[in-house]
Amino acid sequence: MRASGRIVAQVLAAMETAIRPGVTTAELDALAESIIAGHSGARPAFKGYGGFPAAICASVNDEVVHGIPSKSRTLAAGDIVGIDVGVLLDGYHADAARTFAVGDVANGTEALLRVTQQALDAGIEAARPGGFVGDISAAVQNVAEAAGFSVVRDLVGHGIGQNLHEDPQVPNFGTPGRGLALEPGLVLAIEPMVNTGGSPVRTLDDEWTIVTADGTLSAHFEHTVAITDNGPEVLTRAA
Repeated sequence: MRASGRIVAQVLAAMETAIRPGVTTAELDALAESIIAGHSGARPAFKGYGGFPAAICASVNDEVVHGIPSKSRTLAAGDIVGIDVGVLLDGYHADAARTFAVGDVANGTEALLRVTQQALDAGIEAARPGGFVGDISAAVQNVAEAAGFSVVRDLVGHGIGQNLHEDPQVPNFGTPGRGLALEPGLVLAIEPMVNTGGSPVRTLDDEWTIVTADGTLSAHFEHTVAITDNGPEVLTRAA
């Protein structure tokens, strides 16, 4: 999973360089797929998963997750775009996401991105042996809501390993001391989805793209995190 995670990190690093006004989400998808293909035996975990047609999810502005890359979706200055990517290598998955600013964005938008990253960091810090999934959930929720934002309640993080999605679910809200006990060897995809408006979401007619119900902005940050005797190890962070 560390090897898969290194490829995921490489893709997200390339996205940071490639994302700019005028680029299409299809171009970003092609770049991601080419990077993954450059590693022997690696393949995009999302492509074909449940029929999903692309290597990445590219979710723009009010799109929370699962946005389908398109040649007709051109990024403009002031947009934000969440890039979610998974890699399967030698039978094991890794999965991570980051929301990027496209050019200059409004101060409130910068705050959304900053707080969502902080919520992820807090969730990772809580992922320690002897703790519980609820500790992670509460840490994410507390950071987001203290800043005046809401967490999406209809979507969750998850266990990950030989399957892309495994038990347990990892909600972005909860109560410390509740849920599955965290033990060394458990690997989780921790993924805050944070909105500037309300928490409700809806699915578009393409049956994939999930947007905020009120049309407000949403940010998505994610890492694959292993519980170890020494604390959390982030498997999808650039070296």
